[in-house]
Amino acid sequence: MHKKDMGLALLIIVVGAIVYMRNPLFLSPINLGNTANLIGLFGLFAIGQGFVIMTGGIDLSVGSMIALLGVLFVDMVGRFGVPWPLAMLITIGIGTLMGLAHGLLITKLKMQPFVVTLCGLLIYRGVARGYTGEATAGFPFGVSYPELEWLTIGRSFGIPHSFYAMIIIGVICWFVLHRSVFGRHLQAVGKNEDAARYSGVRTGLVITAAYVTCAVLTSIAAIYFAMFTRSVQPSSHGNFYELYAIAAAVLGGFSLRGGEGSIVGVILGAVLLQQLQNLVNLLGIPSSLNFAVMGGVILAGVLADQQFNRYRQKRRAARALDGLGNVAAAPS
Repeated sequence: MHKKDMGLALLIIVVGAIVYMRNPLFLSPINLGNTANLIGLFGLFAIGQGFVIMTGGIDLSVGSMIALLGVLFVDMVGRFGVPWPLAMLITIGIGTLMGLAHGLLITKLKMQPFVVTLCGLLIYRGVARGYTGEATAGFPFGVSYPELEWLTIGRSFGIPHSFYAMIIIGVICWFVLHRSVFGRHLQAVGKNEDAARYSGVRTGLVITAAYVTCAVLTSIAAIYFAMFTRSVQPSSHGNFYELYAIAAAVLGGFSLRGGEGSIVGVILGAVLLQQLQNLVNLLGIPSSLNFAVMGGVILAGVLADQQFNRYRQKRRAARALDGLGNVAAAPS
């Protein structure tokens, strides 16, 4: 566990203790279960955002993707009667194509990630609204899907399955990012894309793979969100979710400059964000301040990241000077 992760975990404990002292309902089984469900839902696509940020990029289309893919999944299952396993595969397949389009536009046409994904944000939201005619997409009244509901919104041992899904995906992504060749290439591209290319890394493929990974995890999250809400209002479903993902990644130690990050950190970041949302609800703070709280958290995370990097650079420079001094002082 990195020092940043340990610091974040300590902050989560401190904030939790403060909230509990103000309102003991914070540790009630119902509240913990609901909070764990939201952590799982938001953690799924926040992990994907981390892969993109690792390359020095960003994906602003996450919320709109969740809206569009949610509409399509609900319609396939509820309106057209597509078997839910097939509907899941189709939804994830469409999401994969979206991520592939992002990656190719960025790597082949040399477009800026901000511009590409901002256009995606507008296009996907517009398509979702146009497809439904601004109507809400939902399952037929009284119809249930026991296996699908158990998989997505069910609970085992009191823990929501969305939380289990986040943990399983988080473990897989931890090995991919921290213990695989692809993970090392991803970090190299984020730190210095040109140097990585000259070292033989296929930078275009690595960056495209990061956007595809983000889109796949967002597709899975879209299915879970659609089942959680049971209906999708395309004009509002998933609004600003990309900000939650970016905030969780930044809090978790992912540098917006690229090349740094921790899967454990981004999960802890998702935990802290939902804890803060819980704090707003339990302490009776107006919900209109939610975004103000999130904006303040992002700002604090970026400032902390900058200060940490400056401190680390000073330490490296000091060690280098000490090394030169030792060499000069050594007898010839």
